[in-house]
Amino acid sequence: MKISFVVPPCFDHRQPAERTAGCTRVVYLAPNIYELTAAAVLEQNPANKISYHDFVYHKTTAEEFESFFAGDDSDIYIFWTVNLSIPTDLHAIEVLRRHRPDAKVILLGPGPTHFTARCIPDANTFVVRGEPEESLKELVEALSRGESPDGIKGISWMRDGKIVNNPPRPLIKDLDALPFPARHLLGEAMYHNPKLKQGPYTTVVTSRNCPYKCIYCVPSSLTFAREIEFRGEHGHKPTIGFRSPESVEKEIAELATQGYKAIGFMDDNFIWNETRTAALCGIMKKYGMIWGCQSRADAITEPIARMLSESGCRYVDIGVESFNDEILKYIKKGETAEDIYRAVELLKKYDVPVKLNVLIGSSPLETRETVLHTLREAQKLRVDQVMFNIVSPFPGTEFYKICKENGWLKTDDYVPTDVQRESILNLPHLSAKEMERLLFTNNLRYFLSPWFIARQLGRFRSVGEFTHALKALKIKLFG
Repeated sequence: MKISFVVPPCFDHRQPAERTAGCTRVVYLAPNIYELTAAAVLEQNPANKISYHDFVYHKTTAEEFESFFAGDDSDIYIFWTVNLSIPTDLHAIEVLRRHRPDAKVILLGPGPTHFTARCIPDANTFVVRGEPEESLKELVEALSRGESPDGIKGISWMRDGKIVNNPPRPLIKDLDALPFPARHLLGEAMYHNPKLKQGPYTTVVTSRNCPYKCIYCVPSSLTFAREIEFRGEHGHKPTIGFRSPESVEKEIAELATQGYKAIGFMDDNFIWNETRTAALCGIMKKYGMIWGCQSRADAITEPIARMLSESGCRYVDIGVESFNDEILKYIKKGETAEDIYRAVELLKKYDVPVKLNVLIGSSPLETRETVLHTLREAQKLRVDQVMFNIVSPFPGTEFYKICKENGWLKTDDYVPTDVQRESILNLPHLSAKEMERLLFTNNLRYFLSPWFIARQLGRFRSVGEFTHALKALKIKLFG
């Protein structure tokens, strides 16, 4: 089978949807590690000929995009679809159908997992719900034989004009059995992370999901797809799955051979305990990579902070949300403000750069003053970066149910939004407009403060690094 993975351009002149985190528009481009893993699984069958077409990276026009389908003869087209990209991807399918009415289309990711019927416009379009790899493999095999997908777990499709939702598929137990992402499909594409200031850059995942109970949280697009599907059947979050350090080292060694210099770990939570962290830090130190990760504040101990520093860690993203303990308790963060202060103190002690992620409106207790208090506390800590987002009531989360029950949605139901810019919530003490205004003004106060500018200017080693970071900041502030 000839199979094309497709990342369509944005047709409405806005920033394209970011498909890895899945809840924002693109600030800087990164490879979609989840989609590339699915591609690698299909490549294991030598009968499949896989190609990857990222029209966002190559800044393709709508006319050039249509010309692609006019001249392409793939049997199957695959889209990794997030909530924000649904209109784009459905329009892309319309374009495709003008030239290839009988080609098969498969949608993966959180968008079609939740908005399943919306994402099946015709009988030649199929949805893979939840964790995609095994279901996708079986679906492609069935289509190659001209067979119905009836009986393939995790698949939704159209039969006689009606949507059929096959039973869910159990989660993959052995993550080591998955092949490494098919990064070779990216060709000469080069990626850079402004927080790492060195390249070539790629992303790696060493675990899937997070066991904590934050009521609002959807850390990545793969996590979102897995959780929606799993919660629908079991009523609770899925258990976390880990890759072994041996598997991780094999991938890092391969990346080093290929010339990669910087890695962003996309795990929902990278740091679990000192033993596993020591093993992974040892791998990064061995291969001389610079890297960054996401962590809870209460996971940072002094030995871990030291390990991170000694192994080339150049940033730790910490989900702060608020410095108000009552709000942290309400959202079931499982942490206190003191945990955050302690984590930052330890990381700064060992010169590990810190990025704090603040979430505006995560609780009905939030007020303008609590938001401004969080900004003041974040500024006092003098960390490398603070990112402000507005909470979104993602379907499948406890927060979504709370918002629906209390009538806080300003729309009839959830509407995908860019959490770096928009709100669809009117909370008891904060309206959507007030949250959007606070987000913008907090960004201006932080990123344009003399302290932040002076600190960042001292870290750029070239005009190119500065230009890339300035472009990312412009997009963050103004879209």
